[in-house]
Amino acid sequence: MGRRKKKKMYIGIMVGGSVILVVLIYIAVALFFTRHFLMNTTINGNDFSGKSVSEAEQFFKEQVADYTLAVVDINGGKENISSSDILLTYKENGDIEDILKNQGAFLWPKAFFGDNTVEVTFDMSFDDAKLKEKINSLSIIQAGQTPAQSASPAFDGSQFVITPEVYGITATPEIVKEKVTASIKQMAKEINLAEQGCYEAPRFSSDSEEVKQACEKMNGFCKASITYNMDVPVVIDQSTIAPWLSVDGDMNVIVDENAVRAWLEQFGSQYDTVGTTRTFTTPTGKSASVSGGTYGWSIDEDTEFQTIMNALNNQEVVVKEPQYYNSGVAAVHGMPDWGSTYAEVDLSAQHMWYIVNGAVAMETDVVTGRPVPSRVTPEGVYTILEKKLDKVLVGEKDPATGKPEYETPVDYWMRVTWTGIGFHDASWQSSFGGSRYQTSAGSHGCINMPVSKAAELYNLIEVGVPVIIHY
Repeated sequence: MGRRKKKKMYIGIMVGGSVILVVLIYIAVALFFTRHFLMNTTINGNDFSGKSVSEAEQFFKEQVADYTLAVVDINGGKENISSSDILLTYKENGDIEDILKNQGAFLWPKAFFGDNTVEVTFDMSFDDAKLKEKINSLSIIQAGQTPAQSASPAFDGSQFVITPEVYGITATPEIVKEKVTASIKQMAKEINLAEQGCYEAPRFSSDSEEVKQACEKMNGFCKASITYNMDVPVVIDQSTIAPWLSVDGDMNVIVDENAVRAWLEQFGSQYDTVGTTRTFTTPTGKSASVSGGTYGWSIDEDTEFQTIMNALNNQEVVVKEPQYYNSGVAAVHGMPDWGSTYAEVDLSAQHMWYIVNGAVAMETDVVTGRPVPSRVTPEGVYTILEKKLDKVLVGEKDPATGKPEYETPVDYWMRVTWTGIGFHDASWQSSFGGSRYQTSAGSHGCINMPVSKAAELYNLIEVGVPVIIHY
């Protein structure tokens, strides 16, 4: 055999031997990794490269014995739950062995070029009651909790703007227990309650379309304006409207109808005069006051409620007189509200005047109702309701006879109340004024006048003229 041929044979043997050696080494390493974890293998954050299942099991058993979970609250505070607090023990299962079986031992070279990171949930045994007790003792549960607040519209003095949401510090024990239990089973070193969603989150944020739409709708309501033409104009503008507006839990805009009605009640109490006490000076210079009666301003609050609601819903600008109830209109808005033309009866003086444009147009002594409940002339401010000539005044029926107490014809009748009180002539009276009204000469409530004076008043006074009756 030639020298050259021998050399080729030698080289072939060397190459073949090297290949066989490499294959044997590869197989040997692969066989090693059938019983050990590949390089760069981490289980639950712990490096087990080249470690066996039993070594991993033993590690976790030891870890459980000394295990502590750090519970981090929303403010960064930490509290610990240790294995001894809850009697935690480790229970073996096949999860770690499954990692070994599924790692692909014969593809071991790839492990050097990547990470094999695995999270395992272990079977743990712990005292559930003690875990619950420990969670309830955490300061985040013990401390006063602040609920989360959704973003919402708020009035800034000129318009509604969105107030950002608030992420409160409300964590319910049940949710915390659920998340803590999952962390313990993974033997996590720390749980951040905020990141785990243990805190109550606001339902709506500043970017929520519902909040934007609510804000826009509320600003639309504030574009409305209602001006009532009183002695001094009363204006309902955005500053009045804004407190009436709010949103419910679903971000629906609510108009507080009770607040609208309360505003109308206050408006009425300021400007309604029916039945209120008025102070004035009589033609004789006497200071007097009167209350009661049917005359005066009386705003129809139901009608004005609809006016306001319609203006809000339609973003209207309205200028108007308020609607008044029937006969709820007076001469002026100032006090006294009967203006400068009116009839006045002084029950104490037994005298009446008819005032026209502030001057006495006529006057006379009178006889008014006898001061007993069934016959007294009522105090108050009224109006002339009707005028009739040749009227027969009919009294109440006498229960004993079934006939009216009286049927008296008069020439001039000027009604003051629908219950039968009015001015009229009284030819049967021998005189007027003084204290005759306190005797049997007193009327049944009407204002008795001499015939000539009744005729004079009848020709001067008109239906609707105010009548003030006072002491």
